[in-house]
Amino acid sequence: MENRKKIIAESLLFSELPEEQLDKVAAIAVSKTYERGEQIFFEGEEGKGFYMVVDGQVKIYKMSLDGKEHILHIFGPGEPIGEVPVFHGKPFPANAMALVRSRLLFFPRQQFVDLVAANPSLALNILAMLSLRLRRFAAKIESLSLKEVPGRLADYLLYLAEEQGSTARVTLDIPKGQLASLLGTIPETLSRIFARMTEEGLIRVDGRTIYLEDLEGLREKK
Repeated sequence: MENRKKIIAESLLFSELPEEQLDKVAAIAVSKTYERGEQIFFEGEEGKGFYMVVDGQVKIYKMSLDGKEHILHIFGPGEPIGEVPVFHGKPFPANAMALVRSRLLFFPRQQFVDLVAANPSLALNILAMLSLRLRRFAAKIESLSLKEVPGRLADYLLYLAEEQGSTARVTLDIPKGQLASLLGTIPETLSRIFARMTEEGLIRVDGRTIYLEDLEGLREKK
């Protein structure tokens, strides 16, 4: 219980809640573990509750009619998943799968809605999280619709640099095949762009470590 409470308290969604409310949130949380490649929920499935990643990585994705996978987002520790269906009562709009062995907390819908109704500060945190998600998806839509693939990759590398607090190098947190899907391209095209950026002196690739040789040049690619 105390471990769940600590994890919850450190998440963006539940940060700054008073002890009493944290206790109530932790009391309804159910710990679940998923192995690599295990499905968490499917598109169209009833949203009986939402999840929060404790450790591991979860991809949210959709499948096209011809069977092509398109990754919408990849979530890590402290991030909630599938919270929107909890409030509008509709099915999950996409699929979720564990990329690696992952531990999640599950919050049942009705119990959580009752908590929100009784705690306005929790509702404000949820609004802040949904606003952040909206900004992220708006930025992704802009990137996919207005930028060529090199610009999308440059944008992603600069995002990682900011997130990881480094201007010299970044570490890819997902395989390159998954990154290709996230950027709306195919692995072969992504490999060619990595090679081209290396030739241009923008980056140097060493496995999953990408050395940022020319930050200004990367910004110009955006």
